[in-house]
Amino acid sequence: MAVDLSFFQSQTAQQLRAEGRAKDLLLLLGHRGVEVSEEDRERIVGCGDPDVLGLWFSKALTATSTAEVFASDGESGADAG
Repeated sequence: MAVDLSFFQSQTAQQLRAEGRAKDLLLLLGHRGVEVSEEDRERIVGCGDPDVLGLWFSKALTATSTAEVFASDGESGADAG
C-alpha cells in the first residue's frame, strides 16, 4: 500500500515547521536572558524560511543580543539591524 507523503513537502507543512522554529528561537532567547524587542519578535515570527530560522537559532546559542543573531557572517553585532 502506497502512502501519500506529499503533505510533508507542502507549503503548509513548511509554514508549520517555520512557526515551530520561530517559537523555539524565542524560547531560547528568553531562557538565555536576551532581550527581544517587539520589532525583533515580529521579524522572527514573520520569517517563513526554515533555513534562516535555523541559522538564527544556531547564532542564538551564543549571542548576547538579537543584533548578533541577525548579523550576517562577517558583520559585527553592533552594526546589524
